[in-house]
Amino acid sequence: MRSFLFFILALVVLVVIAGVFGITSSRPCAQAGTAPRNGSGNPSPLARHYEEGERLRYHMKASNQGRSGTIRYEADASGLTRKDAAGHYLEEFRWSDLSFNGQTVALPSEASGFRQLLSLDPSIRPSPPDFSHVNPMLIAPSADLLSFYADLWLAIQQPTLARSGDHVYVKHGRPASWADGMRTLVGEDSIDFDLTLVELNREKKTAKVLVRHVVPERPAIHVPTGWMEAPVGVSRNNWVEVSKTEKGKYLAEIGQEAFSVEMITSLGHGEIVSATMDNPVLVLARECRDQALTESSSPEHYQIRRQIELASLP
Repeated sequence: MRSFLFFILALVVLVVIAGVFGITSSRPCAQAGTAPRNGSGNPSPLARHYEEGERLRYHMKASNQGRSGTIRYEADASGLTRKDAAGHYLEEFRWSDLSFNGQTVALPSEASGFRQLLSLDPSIRPSPPDFSHVNPMLIAPSADLLSFYADLWLAIQQPTLARSGDHVYVKHGRPASWADGMRTLVGEDSIDFDLTLVELNREKKTAKVLVRHVVPERPAIHVPTGWMEAPVGVSRNNWVEVSKTEKGKYLAEIGQEAFSVEMITSLGHGEIVSATMDNPVLVLARECRDQALTESSSPEHYQIRRQIELASLP
Protein backbone atom coordinates (compact mmCIF):
# COMPACT_ATOMS: atom_id res chain seq x y z
CA MET A 1 0.00 0.00 0.00
CA ARG A 2 2.79 2.45 0.85
CA SER A 3 4.52 1.82 -2.47
CA PHE A 4 1.27 2.49 -4.31
CA LEU A 5 0.70 5.75 -2.42
CA PHE A 6 4.18 6.99 -3.22
CA PHE A 7 3.63 6.12 -6.87
CA ILE A 8 0.47 8.24 -6.90
CA LEU A 9 2.40 11.09 -5.27
CA ALA A 10 5.02 10.91 -7.97
CA LEU A 11 2.40 11.12 -10.70
CA VAL A 12 1.27 14.43 -9.25
CA VAL A 13 4.83 15.73 -9.27
CA LEU A 14 5.47 14.51 -12.80
CA VAL A 15 2.59 16.69 -13.91
CA VAL A 16 4.54 19.66 -12.58
CA ILE A 17 7.77 18.86 -14.38
CA ALA A 18 6.33 17.45 -17.60
CA GLY A 19 5.53 20.93 -18.86
CA VAL A 20 9.13 22.08 -18.44
CA PHE A 21 10.52 19.10 -20.38
CA GLY A 22 8.51 19.99 -23.47
CA ILE A 23 8.70 23.76 -23.19
CA THR A 24 10.42 25.99 -25.68
CA SER A 25 12.39 28.60 -23.80
CA SER A 26 11.99 32.28 -24.64
CA ARG A 27 15.56 32.09 -25.96
CA PRO A 28 17.69 29.30 -27.48
CA CYS A 29 19.67 27.10 -25.14
CA ALA A 30 23.23 28.22 -24.63
CA GLN A 31 26.07 26.25 -26.14
CA ALA A 32 27.78 23.67 -23.98
CA GLY A 33 29.99 25.23 -21.36
CA THR A 34 28.47 28.71 -21.60
CA ALA A 35 26.12 30.51 -19.23
CA PRO A 36 22.88 32.09 -20.50
CA ARG A 37 23.18 35.83 -21.16
CA ASN A 38 20.76 38.55 -20.12
CA GLY A 39 19.66 41.49 -22.23
CA SER A 40 22.92 43.39 -21.62
CA GLY A 41 25.03 40.43 -22.73
CA ASN A 42 26.13 39.53 -19.19
CA PRO A 43 25.80 36.02 -17.74
CA SER A 44 22.53 35.33 -15.95
CA PRO A 45 22.84 36.03 -12.20
CA LEU A 46 21.11 32.67 -11.69
CA ALA A 47 23.61 30.71 -13.79
CA ARG A 48 25.17 27.64 -12.20
CA HIS A 49 28.97 27.74 -12.11
CA TYR A 50 30.20 24.22 -11.52
CA GLU A 51 33.41 22.91 -10.06
CA GLU A 52 34.20 19.23 -10.28
CA GLY A 53 33.97 17.41 -6.96
CA GLU A 54 31.54 19.83 -5.25
CA ARG A 55 29.47 18.19 -2.55
CA LEU A 56 25.82 19.06 -1.90
CA ARG A 57 23.44 17.87 0.82
CA TYR A 58 19.71 18.53 1.17
CA HIS A 59 16.91 17.60 3.53
CA MET A 60 13.43 17.31 2.02
CA LYS A 61 10.08 17.37 3.81
CA ALA A 62 6.80 16.79 1.99
CA SER A 63 3.11 16.38 2.66
CA ASN A 64 0.31 15.40 0.32
CA GLN A 65 -3.26 16.09 1.38
CA GLY A 66 -5.63 14.11 -0.80
CA ARG A 67 -9.17 12.83 -0.95
CA SER A 68 -8.52 10.03 1.53
CA GLY A 69 -6.01 11.57 3.94
CA THR A 70 -2.53 13.08 4.21
CA ILE A 71 0.79 11.42 3.42
CA ARG A 72 4.12 12.78 4.72
CA TYR A 73 7.73 11.87 4.06
CA GLU A 74 11.24 13.12 4.77
CA ALA A 75 14.52 12.20 3.08
CA ASP A 76 18.12 13.33 2.63
CA ALA A 77 19.91 13.73 -0.70
CA SER A 78 23.71 13.81 -0.95
CA GLY A 79 25.22 14.99 -4.24
CA LEU A 80 28.59 15.15 -5.95
CA THR A 81 29.37 17.11 -9.13
CA ARG A 82 31.14 15.39 -12.02
CA LYS A 83 31.41 15.59 -15.79
CA ASP A 84 29.73 13.27 -18.25
CA ALA A 85 31.38 11.86 -21.38
CA ALA A 86 30.53 15.04 -23.32
CA GLY A 87 32.12 17.29 -20.71
CA HIS A 88 28.85 18.57 -19.22
CA TYR A 89 28.53 18.91 -15.48
CA LEU A 90 26.11 16.67 -13.59
CA GLU A 91 25.02 16.50 -9.98
CA GLU A 92 24.84 12.87 -8.86
CA PHE A 93 22.55 12.37 -5.85
CA ARG A 94 22.17 9.46 -3.45
CA TRP A 95 19.05 9.22 -1.24
CA SER A 96 19.09 8.15 2.42
CA ASP A 97 17.31 8.52 5.79
CA LEU A 98 13.84 8.11 4.32
CA SER A 99 10.83 8.22 6.67
CA PHE A 100 7.17 7.74 5.84
CA ASN A 101 4.47 9.20 8.11
CA GLY A 102 7.03 9.39 10.89
CA GLN A 103 8.28 5.83 10.48
CA THR A 104 11.82 5.10 9.23
CA VAL A 105 11.89 3.16 5.97
CA ALA A 106 14.69 0.64 5.49
CA LEU A 107 15.55 0.53 1.80
CA PRO A 108 16.79 -2.70 0.18
CA SER A 109 20.39 -2.79 -1.00
CA GLU A 110 19.45 -2.33 -4.67
CA ALA A 111 17.57 0.88 -3.79
CA SER A 112 20.63 2.21 -1.98
CA GLY A 113 22.51 1.96 -5.27
CA PHE A 114 20.16 4.34 -7.10
CA ARG A 115 21.88 7.54 -8.24
CA GLN A 116 19.82 10.48 -9.48
CA LEU A 117 21.47 12.66 -12.13
CA LEU A 118 20.48 16.33 -12.31
CA SER A 119 22.02 19.40 -13.92
CA LEU A 120 21.51 23.14 -14.28
CA ASP A 121 23.73 23.21 -17.35
CA PRO A 122 21.66 25.15 -19.95
CA SER A 123 22.48 22.59 -22.64
CA ILE A 124 21.00 19.66 -20.67
CA ARG A 125 17.21 19.70 -20.70
CA PRO A 126 15.68 18.29 -17.47
CA SER A 127 14.46 14.72 -17.80
CA PRO A 128 13.28 12.06 -15.34
CA PRO A 129 15.05 8.78 -14.69
CA ASP A 130 13.41 5.52 -15.73
CA PHE A 131 11.11 5.22 -12.73
CA SER A 132 10.32 1.60 -13.61
CA HIS A 133 13.79 0.80 -12.26
CA VAL A 134 13.53 3.01 -9.16
CA ASN A 135 12.33 1.70 -5.80
CA PRO A 136 8.74 3.02 -5.39
CA MET A 137 9.62 4.61 -2.05
CA LEU A 138 12.18 6.85 -3.81
CA ILE A 139 9.97 7.97 -6.70
CA ALA A 140 8.30 10.87 -4.91
CA PRO A 141 11.44 12.48 -3.38
CA SER A 142 13.46 12.13 -6.58
CA ALA A 143 10.59 13.55 -8.67
CA ASP A 144 10.17 16.44 -6.23
CA LEU A 145 13.88 17.31 -6.39
CA LEU A 146 13.74 17.14 -10.18
CA SER A 147 10.78 19.51 -10.13
CA PHE A 148 12.81 22.18 -8.32
CA TYR A 149 15.72 21.75 -10.73
CA ALA A 150 13.39 21.96 -13.74
CA ASP A 151 11.90 25.27 -12.57
CA LEU A 152 15.32 26.78 -11.83
CA TRP A 153 16.65 25.52 -15.17
CA LEU A 154 13.79 27.35 -16.90
CA ALA A 155 14.49 30.55 -14.94
CA ILE A 156 18.18 30.45 -15.91
CA GLN A 157 17.13 30.43 -19.58
CA GLN A 158 15.32 33.79 -19.34
CA PRO A 159 17.51 36.69 -20.56
CA THR A 160 15.28 39.35 -18.98
CA LEU A 161 15.75 38.05 -15.42
CA ALA A 162 18.78 40.20 -14.57
CA ARG A 163 17.79 42.57 -11.74
CA SER A 164 15.61 42.48 -8.62
CA GLY A 165 11.97 42.69 -9.64
CA ASP A 166 12.49 41.50 -13.24
CA HIS A 167 9.59 39.41 -14.48
CA VAL A 168 8.78 37.25 -17.50
CA TYR A 169 5.72 35.27 -18.58
CA VAL A 170 6.39 32.08 -20.56
CA LYS A 171 3.40 30.72 -22.46
CA HIS A 172 3.21 26.97 -22.69
CA GLY A 173 -0.29 25.58 -22.32
CA ARG A 174 0.34 22.26 -24.06
CA PRO A 175 -1.21 19.39 -22.08
CA ALA A 176 1.12 17.20 -20.05
CA SER A 177 -0.19 13.67 -19.55
CA TRP A 178 0.42 11.18 -16.75
CA ALA A 179 -2.17 8.58 -17.87
CA ASP A 180 -0.86 5.01 -17.85
CA GLY A 181 -3.81 3.46 -19.71
CA MET A 182 -4.33 0.90 -16.96
CA ARG A 183 -5.39 2.53 -13.71
CA THR A 184 -5.31 6.15 -14.88
CA LEU A 185 -7.24 6.44 -18.15
CA VAL A 186 -7.08 10.23 -18.46
CA GLY A 187 -4.59 12.48 -16.70
CA GLU A 188 -3.65 15.93 -17.98
CA ASP A 189 -2.89 19.44 -16.91
CA SER A 190 -2.10 22.62 -18.82
CA ILE A 191 0.02 25.44 -17.38
CA ASP A 192 1.96 28.60 -18.24
CA PHE A 193 4.95 29.90 -16.27
CA ASP A 194 5.16 33.29 -14.55
CA LEU A 195 8.72 33.90 -13.34
CA THR A 196 10.07 36.71 -11.13
CA LEU A 197 13.58 37.42 -9.93
CA VAL A 198 12.36 38.63 -6.57
CA GLU A 199 15.67 39.74 -5.09
CA LEU A 200 19.38 39.86 -5.71
CA ASN A 201 21.00 40.24 -2.29
CA ARG A 202 24.64 41.10 -2.84
CA GLU A 203 25.32 41.27 0.90
CA LYS A 204 24.05 37.75 1.58
CA LYS A 205 25.20 36.55 -1.86
CA THR A 206 21.81 35.03 -2.64
CA ALA A 207 19.07 35.32 -5.25
CA LYS A 208 15.37 34.66 -4.69
CA VAL A 209 13.29 33.32 -7.58
CA LEU A 210 9.52 32.83 -7.74
CA VAL A 211 8.10 30.48 -10.37
CA ARG A 212 4.31 30.52 -10.55
CA HIS A 213 2.58 27.74 -12.49
CA VAL A 214 -0.57 29.46 -13.70
CA VAL A 215 -3.75 28.65 -15.62
CA PRO A 216 -3.36 29.54 -19.32
CA GLU A 217 -5.91 31.76 -21.03
CA ARG A 218 -7.08 28.70 -22.96
CA PRO A 219 -6.05 25.47 -21.20
CA ALA A 220 -5.50 22.66 -23.68
CA ILE A 221 -6.68 19.70 -21.59
CA HIS A 222 -9.02 17.19 -23.19
CA VAL A 223 -12.28 17.06 -21.21
CA PRO A 224 -14.08 13.72 -21.76
CA THR A 225 -17.64 14.75 -20.82
CA GLY A 226 -19.87 17.82 -20.69
CA TRP A 227 -20.37 18.14 -16.94
CA MET A 228 -16.61 18.75 -16.60
CA GLU A 229 -16.80 21.99 -18.60
CA ALA A 230 -18.11 24.23 -15.77
CA PRO A 231 -15.25 26.01 -13.92
CA VAL A 232 -14.41 24.55 -10.51
CA GLY A 233 -12.65 27.74 -9.33
CA VAL A 234 -12.39 31.37 -10.44
CA SER A 235 -10.68 30.54 -13.74
CA ARG A 236 -10.91 27.82 -16.36
CA ASN A 237 -10.29 24.19 -15.50
CA ASN A 238 -6.78 23.05 -16.38
CA TRP A 239 -6.51 19.66 -14.59
CA VAL A 240 -8.38 16.43 -15.32
CA GLU A 241 -8.11 12.80 -14.25
CA VAL A 242 -10.22 9.68 -14.80
CA SER A 243 -9.13 6.54 -12.97
CA LYS A 244 -10.46 3.08 -12.26
CA THR A 245 -11.45 2.35 -8.66
CA GLU A 246 -10.95 -0.88 -6.74
CA LYS A 247 -14.72 -1.45 -6.90
CA GLY A 248 -14.76 -1.48 -10.70
CA LYS A 249 -16.12 2.05 -11.07
CA TYR A 250 -14.55 5.21 -12.46
CA LEU A 251 -13.45 8.24 -10.44
CA ALA A 252 -13.74 11.31 -12.68
CA GLU A 253 -12.03 14.46 -11.39
CA ILE A 254 -11.86 17.92 -12.92
CA GLY A 255 -10.08 20.87 -11.35
CA GLN A 256 -8.04 24.02 -11.28
CA GLU A 257 -4.32 23.92 -10.56
CA ALA A 258 -2.18 27.02 -9.95
CA PHE A 259 0.80 26.90 -7.62
CA SER A 260 4.07 28.53 -6.65
CA VAL A 261 7.69 27.47 -6.28
CA GLU A 262 10.10 29.78 -4.44
CA MET A 263 13.84 29.17 -4.46
CA ILE A 264 16.88 30.83 -2.93
CA THR A 265 20.12 30.25 -4.80
CA SER A 266 23.69 31.31 -4.13
CA LEU A 267 25.24 34.09 -6.19
CA GLY A 268 28.50 32.95 -7.70
CA HIS A 269 28.03 29.18 -7.60
CA GLY A 270 24.29 29.14 -8.37
CA GLU A 271 23.30 26.07 -6.38
CA ILE A 272 19.94 25.83 -4.61
CA VAL A 273 20.16 26.95 -0.98
CA SER A 274 16.50 26.34 -0.11
CA ALA A 275 13.19 25.89 -1.90
CA THR A 276 9.48 25.52 -1.20
CA MET A 277 6.53 24.36 -3.27
CA ASP A 278 2.84 24.92 -2.51
CA ASN A 279 0.74 22.93 -5.00
CA PRO A 280 -3.05 23.04 -4.45
CA VAL A 281 -5.59 21.58 -6.87
CA LEU A 282 -9.28 22.43 -6.45
CA VAL A 283 -11.23 19.34 -7.48
CA LEU A 284 -14.80 18.41 -8.36
CA ALA A 285 -15.24 14.64 -8.53
CA ARG A 286 -17.96 12.16 -9.38
CA GLU A 287 -17.85 8.38 -9.05
CA CYS A 288 -19.28 6.89 -12.25
CA ARG A 289 -20.60 3.43 -13.08
CA ASP A 290 -19.72 3.67 -16.78
CA GLN A 291 -16.57 4.66 -18.67
CA ALA A 292 -18.54 7.29 -20.59
CA LEU A 293 -18.99 9.06 -17.21
CA THR A 294 -22.72 9.61 -17.69
CA GLU A 295 -24.05 7.45 -14.82
CA SER A 296 -22.54 9.33 -11.92
CA SER A 297 -23.00 10.03 -8.24
CA SER A 298 -23.52 13.44 -6.66
CA PRO A 299 -20.55 15.82 -7.05
CA GLU A 300 -17.88 15.90 -4.35
CA HIS A 301 -15.63 18.93 -3.78
CA TYR A 302 -12.20 18.70 -2.15
CA GLN A 303 -8.63 19.95 -2.43
CA ILE A 304 -5.44 18.08 -3.25
CA ARG A 305 -2.50 19.96 -1.77
CA ARG A 306 1.18 19.15 -1.96
CA GLN A 307 3.69 21.11 0.12
CA ILE A 308 7.44 20.54 -0.26
CA GLU A 309 10.38 22.03 1.61
CA LEU A 310 14.03 21.65 0.59
CA ALA A 311 16.89 22.90 2.77
CA SER A 312 20.64 22.62 2.27
CA LEU A 313 22.64 20.84 4.97
CA PRO A 314 26.20 21.64 6.07
